Amino acid sequence: MTSLQQRLKDLASIDLRGIRRGIEKESLRVQPGGALALTPHPASLGSALAHPNITTDFSESQVELITGVHTRVSSCLDELTQIHQFVYREIGDELLWVGSMPCGLPADETIPIGSYGPSNVGRAKSVYRMGLGHRYGRRMQTISGIHYNWSMPGVSTDEYFALIRNFRRHSFLLLYLFGASPAVCSSFVAGREHRLQALGNHTLHLPHATSLRMGRLGYQSDAQATLSVSYNSLDGYGASLQDALTRPYPPYEALGILNPGGEYNQLATSLLQIENEFYGTIRPKRVIRPGERPLHALRERGVEYVEVRCMDLDPFEPVGIGAGTIAFLDVFLLHCLLADSPPDTPDEVAAQARNQHRTAERGRESTLRLERGYEEVTIAEWGAELVDECAPIAAALDSLHGGSTHVDALASATAALRDPEHLPSAEVLQAMVREHEGSYTGFIKARSELIKSDLMKRPFTPDMQARFERLARESVEEQQRIEEADSVPFDEFRQRYLSLKRLVV
Repeated sequence: MTSLQQRLKDLASIDLRGIRRGIEKESLRVQPGGALALTPHPASLGSALAHPNITTDFSESQVELITGVHTRVSSCLDELTQIHQFVYREIGDELLWVGSMPCGLPADETIPIGSYGPSNVGRAKSVYRMGLGHRYGRRMQTISGIHYNWSMPGVSTDEYFALIRNFRRHSFLLLYLFGASPAVCSSFVAGREHRLQALGNHTLHLPHATSLRMGRLGYQSDAQATLSVSYNSLDGYGASLQDALTRPYPPYEALGILNPGGEYNQLATSLLQIENEFYGTIRPKRVIRPGERPLHALRERGVEYVEVRCMDLDPFEPVGIGAGTIAFLDVFLLHCLLADSPPDTPDEVAAQARNQHRTAERGRESTLRLERGYEEVTIAEWGAELVDECAPIAAALDSLHGGSTHVDALASATAALRDPEHLPSAEVLQAMVREHEGSYTGFIKARSELIKSDLMKRPFTPDMQARFERLARESVEEQQRIEEADSVPFDEFRQRYLSLKRLVV
């Protein structure tokens, strides 16, 4: 019996039944013709500052739909579906863009930044986004994805960090299996250097790409590339993050906090304005208290769950992710938790970044090899080994829940490793060429229309409508309470929030 199998055997069934997950799903609102909607966040959806299920991400045009925490996959997807149904009923003839890479975009400066009202916390959210726009460009921030939040009873902070180290080693497999962004609208890279190839009308791609969202054109930052973050312990991770949050960065110092007109450019001139600016495929997380810094919460109370951030929107799934993908994620994350997880090193972390970029941009290329220690292996070889190691985990989950969902998810992964033409990234390109003359926006627009029509036809009871209308009203009332409770000027609030003492325990 391997050490992984022994650890799995040691887990009580109650622990496996206690797996908890939640989903955060981003989507751009677009006009019927496929251009970015420049309208404000619809008032009937409630307050983007205070609504528990419906907010915005970077832009007013980018909704973020958030489920609660669920122990059953079906209930999680049901809630996400109902949130979609309500939103579709409130946005008129607009669509939710079902691709991770954005629709046709206007000039960078005209992409509207999220607005959260005049409260100090609301202004801070907008100023933070203004800073992101200055630092990385607004177009990059319009990329959308799925964040999968996952936890299990009894897992310690050290065990979560072991999971994270293994996840970072093996996340190439998720990009390969579930990446669905091999092409972009040419407006996304206007004025930028790139190595993309023309495909169709206003469309660029890489022929073997899986997830351009996770490649060099996606959520990447030359400034953050200077960070060397270790995931060997909470102490080490916290020290790395604290350094980035407090270290002045000359280009951002040159930008300044205020522009000549006295408006805010950014929250801070440090390498990171706040913790959420740090990009990564996975994050250690802890629910924070009002006004608390995320790093302080982690240091004081430990890791509560992990947030998987590398999943593309699947344009073939009504809510961007399906039950089979979730089943694979649950097995994969359990494997990351149970398998041996040696400490990471700077050299290994650098190799992980190279593996991520290779898989994102060339993952379906048959000759592609990834770095694994002192050797190089193909994705098919390494992926097959990981899937084989996952087999007892899938069997254990199926024996608990009945059916064969988890074993079937591994079987699908094995088939995709043997024949990449059935991967979502390949099927996206095939459908674009076959049905839309190679047009990315044509394909995603058609899928967006089809999915909206499908979800609008599904049952949505008056009670469901009334519940979401009540949540919208309550969120507006909560925003008013937040605004009325402010007691200090914004800049004093900003400086207090960013002070070093708010980061330490």
